[in-house]
Amino acid sequence: MPTRRSTDGSAGDQLFETALEQFDAAADLVNLPDRTRSILRTPKNEIIVNFPVEMDDGEIRIFRGFRVQHNDILGPYKGGLRFADYVDLGEVKALAMWMTWKTSLAGVPFGGAKGGIAFNPREHSRSETERIVRRFTHALGSNIGPEHDIPAPDVGSTAQDMVWMMDTYVNAGGNSDRQNTRRVVTGKTIETGGSVGRDKATGQGAAFVLAHHYEQINRDLRGQTCAIQGFGNVGEHTARALSRMGVTMTHVADHTGAVTDPNGIDPESLWRHTSQAGGVAGFDEGGAEALDVEEFFAADVDILVPAAIENQITAKRAPNVRASVVLEGANGPTSVEGENILIDRGIEILPDVLANAGGVIVSYFEWLQNKMSAKWRLNHVDDELRTYLWEAADNIEAEKKRLACTRREAAYAVALNRIGCVFDQRGVWP
Repeated sequence: MPTRRSTDGSAGDQLFETALEQFDAAADLVNLPDRTRSILRTPKNEIIVNFPVEMDDGEIRIFRGFRVQHNDILGPYKGGLRFADYVDLGEVKALAMWMTWKTSLAGVPFGGAKGGIAFNPREHSRSETERIVRRFTHALGSNIGPEHDIPAPDVGSTAQDMVWMMDTYVNAGGNSDRQNTRRVVTGKTIETGGSVGRDKATGQGAAFVLAHHYEQINRDLRGQTCAIQGFGNVGEHTARALSRMGVTMTHVADHTGAVTDPNGIDPESLWRHTSQAGGVAGFDEGGAEALDVEEFFAADVDILVPAAIENQITAKRAPNVRASVVLEGANGPTSVEGENILIDRGIEILPDVLANAGGVIVSYFEWLQNKMSAKWRLNHVDDELRTYLWEAADNIEAEKKRLACTRREAAYAVALNRIGCVFDQRGVWP
């Protein structure tokens, strides 16, 4: 069960400090020039918009939205939109920075950005949510664009929200550009220009990354057990993909509670339950029983998948982790102190910049399809996704061996070397 965070900005600021600490360690490792380091430590643009929205009862409420554009040296800014009452600037800055490393590592021609609106969509009707999303899009104006900054879904936002954003944006432009600008967002519904496979991309990608790791260590993934924190889009599709690979999910937790069944929890059955109940709490099919969240993190499983929010495997929880592999489905789920403890204990960490990169990779595929007025088949999307992630994972393993460093540092090294090379060639003008 994710820990709720304060909304005073302190949690987000701390998260950004974590992102900077990780960056500095990798920058030292690859001897990144000071001039490039100073650029990458600071987001290029930090946009805050306050906008009015009429509620269903006629009341006018002011909402606050964010869009942080970290860096675009490799291509248009790219990153999701988080809808949650705890969203703040510090959090969005950290997530935008991580997106820059993620797109570079994945080898897609995008930069890094992130955004959000400080509201809980569960507390609003569909019509209110639509007005909030459309007003936010209008407030951003030309700060987003199909060749400039391309939002996507994230925690709390959906494909429908992306459709509303796209429709608002394209209808604010010239008539001749309407169809050509559908790629202003990705993660849309299939009917409005989305890509098949995008809804499951992050979870499917995480499963591919885990399969690559098991192949590297010459172990059979089939027959392994896993515990998954978070059963939203990422957790659900990770569970489904791992189930197809022969992995048994025995523990699941989310914001409502945690459940366990040593004989395995069927992802489809749990999805039906969460769709009705709003969370995993109360799931009792088969032999499923409730358990405490701290018991969840100490579960006796092979693989732990934190796929909820950041800062979940802390210095307090890390000593109790019994899994041999941590697959980071969420962004920043492991604190720096927690990671050091896991590494000292010999636990393998498959870092977020690789493990959850499937979403942005298939977003790139969607953007390409929109640009070319093309439609790819699902098997082609999955094959291409696996190819991109396999190459990224191979590059990390080679860099990890060359630099004798952690896997996260190796991932950052691959990303920073690519970015640094482009900065060297392009320079800073004027």
